[in-house]
Amino acid sequence: MMSGAAKAKVFLVDDHPLVREMLKSLIEQQPDMIACGEAEDAAKALKGIAADKPHVAIIDLSLKESSGLELIKQIKHRYPQVSQIVLSMHDEKLYAERAIRAGARGYVMKRESTKQIVAAIRTVQGGKLWLSEQLADAFARRFVGAEPETGSPLESLSDRELEVFNLLGQGLQTRQVASSLNVSIKTIQAYCARIKHKLQLSSAAELLREAVRWHESVTSGRASG
Repeated sequence: MMSGAAKAKVFLVDDHPLVREMLKSLIEQQPDMIACGEAEDAAKALKGIAADKPHVAIIDLSLKESSGLELIKQIKHRYPQVSQIVLSMHDEKLYAERAIRAGARGYVMKRESTKQIVAAIRTVQGGKLWLSEQLADAFARRFVGAEPETGSPLESLSDRELEVFNLLGQGLQTRQVASSLNVSIKTIQAYCARIKHKLQLSSAAELLREAVRWHESVTSGRASG
């Protein structure tokens, strides 16, 4: 907890207004925190963080036509003083390590209690890393070589490949994915080829079906969470 009258300024990035409102209400109830701003996408988030100068940013990984992981990297590069926390329905086993490597200081699943969110904010504001007990144990076991590599095939994808996979799952066509990521169509086609190989998919149609199926499973979890 911050001493004296100073409060931790928290910036919220989520494309669901109700989630932002819930987080804002939760933060405003804390004596040592204040919600200083909010945004629904990466572009608005970067502008808002530049203007509001928060201590902590809470970021959802699934943003409209943009990548939460890429946003984390940009914030880390431009505003390294901002401690970032991911709040997401995405499985921490698949995304938490990626988020930490990108620059996040904490990862909280949306199914966790509000107490966990508050604790995570205070922890990263205090300069420490926030992970669930299960994830911290998995990291420790992997560090000492006791954790076998038996996760989801999606874990074999690079951050960019997973980003392309996610955008395809949202129903974007190749041209739209290329435009969203500001790269050429040929580059996206190359990513798709690597994704198909890593996931052992035989065609573009099968890749699209798998991406849509995975994205629907994630968004249904968000709706019920």
